[in-house]
Amino acid sequence: MKNFELWNPTRLVFGENRIEEINKYIPADAKNIMVLFGGGSVKKNGIYDLVHTALKDRNVVDFGGIEANPRYETIMKARELAIKENVDFLLAVGGGSVIDATKLLCVAIPFTESEPWDIIKKGLGKKVTEAVPFGTILTLPATGSEMNSGSVVTREETKEKLAFGGPLCFPKFSILDPRVVASLPQRQIVNGITDAFTHVLEQYITYPADAPLQDRIAEGVLQTLVEIGPKVIANPGDSTVAGNFMWCCTMALNGLIQQGVPTDWATHMIGHELTALYEIDHARTLAIIGPNLYRVMFNNKKDKLAQYGERVWGITEGNIEHRAQATIERTVEFFHSMGIDTKISDYTEDYAEVAKTIVDRFADRKWLGLGERQDISLEKVQEIVEMSI
Repeated sequence: MKNFELWNPTRLVFGENRIEEINKYIPADAKNIMVLFGGGSVKKNGIYDLVHTALKDRNVVDFGGIEANPRYETIMKARELAIKENVDFLLAVGGGSVIDATKLLCVAIPFTESEPWDIIKKGLGKKVTEAVPFGTILTLPATGSEMNSGSVVTREETKEKLAFGGPLCFPKFSILDPRVVASLPQRQIVNGITDAFTHVLEQYITYPADAPLQDRIAEGVLQTLVEIGPKVIANPGDSTVAGNFMWCCTMALNGLIQQGVPTDWATHMIGHELTALYEIDHARTLAIIGPNLYRVMFNNKKDKLAQYGERVWGITEGNIEHRAQATIERTVEFFHSMGIDTKISDYTEDYAEVAKTIVDRFADRKWLGLGERQDISLEKVQEIVEMSI
């Protein structure tokens, strides 16, 4: 196991009827609170009213319309309004996209050195020294953004989807109320399961690192998602199942299982390009790319693939290569069982130049070696994408 330092200052507030308690987690001296949300589902399912009732004695500024893949341009509109209204606390009410947008906004409001896009493009997230504090009310379990400092933002002008993060981007608190799952469309629940599942695989399907506890925790999250996934799809109003689903998504990417072990994230980096180019749901890009990345990088990953296959899927027959290959196929079957298509051509007919486009973008950014060993070269990226068509 490698040396590591774990620090996560986010307060998790879990359970039914916790949204109504939101006021006590916001500092008493916060004068102007901006509530950020997406396309309006929070108004239909009653969460918006719960929040505003709880904050009835506060000065609240609304900002809605944050996209499923949050746009930099939209966030800049929120920044303009926040500065105008002297906002001193942000409250993200939504899923990962709203929370990710709020993370950029929190550091962009006081940022005056240059265009706020530089926070992402030039990797300044870890260097900024000021931020407006924020909390979250999670309405769509999936990304784990409610308990980490990472964010992904798309710039419409350049069709770029890039990640950033930093210590000032941790939420001060996050409310996880299982009641919100009942009103989610099935597609979003399926995406959430797939997203969380792949988050774990990115931190687990690398190479053995003598970290048995991290492995067992990762496997526990995977096993739980396999067990409860069909249940939450069939009955999202079951608060017990919904609560366990929410907790899995949070645990998948709150930083715990990546401590002391190598991590990959190449599936995400390639998948982000598919979302930027074609607007394919983020989770579905992961299901498209992940299995083919394992096939191309098979020799690197076969030990952990075989372990994953045995401990999660019960695959024990054959030699290590056979078990590892069977595990990849079983993972694809899992995605298919939830209605997830796993080819680019299932989502668009405009894919002739997709591999070249992605490779050219990576070359421009000097992303010449991805993965846990930085040996996923541009040639291998091209092979993975072409295999995914």
